[in-house]
Amino acid sequence: MSATHPTTMLFERPYTALVFGAGGAIGSAFDEAFQSDPLCQKVVGLSRSKAIGLDLNSEHSIKDALEQCRAFAPFDVMVDATGVLTLDGKGPEKSLSSIDADHMHKIFQINTFGPALILKHFSGLLSSGPSIYAKLSARVGSIADNKKGGWYAYRSSKAAFNMVLQSAALELQRKNPEVLIMALQPGTVKSNLSQPFAAGLGELLSPKDSVTGLLKSMKTMRSMPAPSGACFIDHQGHPIPW
Repeated sequence: MSATHPTTMLFERPYTALVFGAGGAIGSAFDEAFQSDPLCQKVVGLSRSKAIGLDLNSEHSIKDALEQCRAFAPFDVMVDATGVLTLDGKGPEKSLSSIDADHMHKIFQINTFGPALILKHFSGLLSSGPSIYAKLSARVGSIADNKKGGWYAYRSSKAAFNMVLQSAALELQRKNPEVLIMALQPGTVKSNLSQPFAAGLGELLSPKDSVTGLLKSMKTMRSMPAPSGACFIDHQGHPIPW
């Protein structure tokens, strides 16, 4: 039987949080949730529109943001809520014939390469004891769960970062067994990202409801057999196959 992961106690004491993509729908909801928690002593939000800027197309921007955040480190919780589905007016591909290499590269830059550089540079600011690094992923990034196909750039960019996250988890947990690395599926949330597809998606979650569920999942997560790697869960706490 798995023991309770040390991070389940993390939110029951004073902690600090860092949110990447705090200008987006889900990122801002995370930022607000941490701000409203009396136990959260400090929350730092990063985005293109915040005081501490963040450009996923520039490693220089990421390194500059890192230097500005050092004064507030270490962080007990980091949430990367960055990501893009539609870019330059182009939505997900419906067929192989729609694949465009330049567009796919841009999607990978925002969904895979940029977040990988965030993880590379900011993981060193995580607390040395119980801590959480969580990244918004997507159910469509699950290779095992792919039943419909299509959406080539978005699916593959999310699947690729899931592998980055899994590999990073194994490395980081060798240094700190108490760090929990999580890929989060927020559900279908009402946002600019989902708006072009809202008509066929049924009832959408509000960003607040999605984040409430994700935080509950983060607070009640239990450990997995070693080597644990990362876990992939949805906003209801249900595991998702990689």
